[in-house]
Amino acid sequence: MEPTPNLPAIRALRPAWNKGRLVGQKRPLKPKHVWAIRVRLELAENYRDLALFNLAIDSKLRGCDLVSLKVADIYASGHVKERASILQSKTQKPVRFEITEGTRASVERWMEEPLMVGSEYLWPGRFHERLHISTRQYARIVRDWVTSIGLEATAYGTHSMRRTKVTQIYKKTGNLRAVQLLLGHTKMDSTVRYLGVELEDALAIAESIEI
Repeated sequence: MEPTPNLPAIRALRPAWNKGRLVGQKRPLKPKHVWAIRVRLELAENYRDLALFNLAIDSKLRGCDLVSLKVADIYASGHVKERASILQSKTQKPVRFEITEGTRASVERWMEEPLMVGSEYLWPGRFHERLHISTRQYARIVRDWVTSIGLEATAYGTHSMRRTKVTQIYKKTGNLRAVQLLLGHTKMDSTVRYLGVELEDALAIAESIEI
């Protein structure tokens, strides 16, 4: 009896998970995009999403930290705080952020809604077993925001919200240290990679400074 030859294992061919998708860093929103989304949410009287969108831009928090915000994190003595601080779940280090006047107004309006009565969390889940919206829900909400103004959904994501304000801060000031603090990064290298700062950017900053 002849021995059976060892044949290579046959694997089912599956399409690549990223086929047809744009992978890599998600783009930040431009100021005109921010205002377009705000106007649409205001016209729709979508108070939850308007407050969520504004606070996502201001806080620059990762999605996991944003969705798990508690009312007490940003609200005290009957008013939304002008500045807040939370412990980041990824690094276990605190990060502070500003809450601008427009954002405070939208959050206060959201807190008047019946769903918020007695809620511990700022973005409560709609089912009893879920205390707050999930990061997956947040990602779907972000997708709806960007597609509503005609942007390509695959080019943007939850990190677009985190990057939007710091990108403008860096463009206007060139201050990487400020951006590092606002993002809660422990290493400057992380901030450089996050913003996509290239050598040309660094040289342009250096050339603008005279000693």
